[in-house]
Amino acid sequence: MELRGRVALVTGAGTRVGQAIAVGLGARGMRVAVHYRGSADGAAETVRRIVAAGAGGQGTPFCADLLDRSAPAALVAQVVAQLGGLDLLVNSAALMERTPFGETTVEQWERIFALNLRAPFFLAQAAAPHLRAAAGGGGIVNIADLAAFETWPGYLPHGITKHAIVRLTESLAQLLAPTVRVNAVAPGTVLLPMGWSEADATRLRDATPLARNGSPGDVVQAVNYLLDADFVTGQTIIVDGGRRVRR
Repeated sequence: MELRGRVALVTGAGTRVGQAIAVGLGARGMRVAVHYRGSADGAAETVRRIVAAGAGGQGTPFCADLLDRSAPAALVAQVVAQLGGLDLLVNSAALMERTPFGETTVEQWERIFALNLRAPFFLAQAAAPHLRAAAGGGGIVNIADLAAFETWPGYLPHGITKHAIVRLTESLAQLLAPTVRVNAVAPGTVLLPMGWSEADATRLRDATPLARNGSPGDVVQAVNYLLDADFVTGQTIIVDGGRRVRR
């Protein structure tokens, strides 16, 4: 996919992996809609880093609370109205909240499912007509998680939503072909969850065949591959240093 001058919407782009993806797309000359909810300063930093990359990319912040049922469609409409179209949707915004089995509340379940699964579905639904109309075809990249393929007892709702994201990716790839390609990236340890310690980082590194933890840049590389590989759709790339296949 030729990216320069095209429009990307990246959700959760004010922090962490979403920020890295948005900056990476801006470094390829894209006009990036930098979505955020509470991280206005982070979104401003994302925009600054896109400009600093010096590749002609642009960043424009858009604030929306994707827990609101009407927000996904409204966000897409705002991006299209302000930036003139939409070529790429990256669903990165997500909630990873500790929810041990036996202690998870209905409120936690509904909040996690609303942000991690409902919002990506309705963002894709709202974006689809614009992506289909994009010159040369559009794309969707969903950010899943290694938890989609493993059982993490402290994060079951999160893992269930990410497993569903993998299935959503496959379904949308079939429904939106041939004009829109839909793929996903499932990161392993590229950033520690908030509140985790250096001891946790060491434990995860020791369980990784490549004997190191990753970085958000590893996810950006996978996203770039999926955007350039124009005969790939419906796939999820696991970026985990081999943890998925460890013994």
